[in-house]
Amino acid sequence: MENNKSKKKVVVIAVIIAAVILICAVGVLIFSGVFPPKLDTGHKGVVGVVTDNWDTGLKEESSEAKPGTRIPGYSTAEMKEGDTTLSLSIGNPKANTVGFFATLKLQNGDVLYESELLKPGQGLTEIPLTHTLSKGTYNATVVYKCVLLDEENTPLNAAESGFKLIVN
Repeated sequence: MENNKSKKKVVVIAVIIAAVILICAVGVLIFSGVFPPKLDTGHKGVVGVVTDNWDTGLKEESSEAKPGTRIPGYSTAEMKEGDTTLSLSIGNPKANTVGFFATLKLQNGDVLYESELLKPGQGLTEIPLTHTLSKGTYNATVVYKCVLLDEENTPLNAAESGFKLIVN
């Protein structure tokens, strides 16, 4: 009987030691960067459906086009009062060599949308808004924060594209 109790104690101790080793190993992997934590991209949970074959709607420029980063521009956009999405093409032209983080905001600073990293050729045409808008005409801006496509997404410069947002 006593030999049976000794065997049970050894098994219990072995299981506890194995569990402690497993927990320690997982902790080391997490803190060593093998399983890095998910980075906050700042998009506040409203990301939309980003496609890899985003189209600016413009004819492709010739290879003799001027070098530099291309920034999409807008004149007006319309939506209905109470809508939670805006039909607007926000993206990163495939000719670019940098990434974009795009923020759609009103002149008063009210942020309507923040994107995840948009690599060249990525974009979306249906923008999910953080909230609805009342009828009226708003001065809106898409701010494009340009970043290197390195691990840190090293910030470069920013560009703004202003337009009239009409809510019917």
